[in-house]
Amino acid sequence: MLSFDSVYLPNQLWSACSKMASLLKASSNVFLSEKLPFLSRSKTRQGVVPKKVTFRSAPVALSLSTSTGTVEHDPISNSPDIAIPIMVNGCTGKMGKSVIQAADSAGLHVVPVSFDAEKNSGQTVELCGKKILVHGPSDRERILASVFQEYPNLIVVDYTVPAAVNDNAELYGKVGVPFVMGTTGGDRDQLYKTVEESKVYAVISPQMGKQVVAFLAAMEIMAEQFPGAFSGYSLQVMESHQAGKLDTSGTAKAIISCFQKLGVSFDMDQIQMIRDPKQQVEMVGVPEEHLSGHAFHLYHLTSPDQTVSFEFQHNVCGRSIYAEGTVDAVLFLAKKVKLKADKRIYNMIDVLREGNMR
Repeated sequence: MLSFDSVYLPNQLWSACSKMASLLKASSNVFLSEKLPFLSRSKTRQGVVPKKVTFRSAPVALSLSTSTGTVEHDPISNSPDIAIPIMVNGCTGKMGKSVIQAADSAGLHVVPVSFDAEKNSGQTVELCGKKILVHGPSDRERILASVFQEYPNLIVVDYTVPAAVNDNAELYGKVGVPFVMGTTGGDRDQLYKTVEESKVYAVISPQMGKQVVAFLAAMEIMAEQFPGAFSGYSLQVMESHQAGKLDTSGTAKAIISCFQKLGVSFDMDQIQMIRDPKQQVEMVGVPEEHLSGHAFHLYHLTSPDQTVSFEFQHNVCGRSIYAEGTVDAVLFLAKKVKLKADKRIYNMIDVLREGNMR
């Protein structure tokens, strides 16, 4: 076993580590993980999992695993942020509901109005003792303006669908309401252009899990500080998500881009996507109760002579990690609005730099 406490680190590496700590201001438990037998060395296609892979040496593993059940918070009565009103658009979906639960636990005020698809218009979502009326696309501008007038400190949270991202951003900008965009997809360049032109405050991030964002930021720092450090190493990547996720994980692609900067040759079509529930349970180890909502990632590096290997792993069960990050983004954005900050567009790295928001 490799003990980092006993390894001599040159000044450059200590400097990078110091820089990393300063950037993230976050801590995590680092521990060795067991080898998982579901990676193959050749290009794989979705759903094909070899029965067993034997690695020649014990890997050095960085593993971040979290089961995200409901996290309770003690409301801080003397905090000026607790009364922040939020409007959660997409409240009929699982992510929207998770955000409402996290916001309620944090003491935020969830307004009884939400926007969603036309098919859900007129529904009433009952959650955390609240009744939230769902409105379709028609007359959204008038309704949002009315809600914003009633709640001038309003922050909108968007967990709708990719096809609605740009139209929703235009609506928020036209009304002038700050928003947190957790929905992925859409035309991202146009999204940023819309926010810049409207001058509204916004946090935009396709990945709202703070700890996952911190890991990605750490990888980016390592790639920047030590380009080519893993030249010649081979890489295997596995990502498992609920069967309804048809595309490849954006987080996995971002991590791989860091490995490429570190000198690893890897094509995105080599990513091993696992969507079959049976394989997820038997080979990956996903708990059955989280088959409908999980994100398991594993990155395995092997040296050219196969005498050294590294593993980086992060497993998420449920959606609370994203909901909790969204609430922190709301608190962060409310603070920036109150301070009339010059910068208007933020991401989750900015939220991390701010430190603990609660």
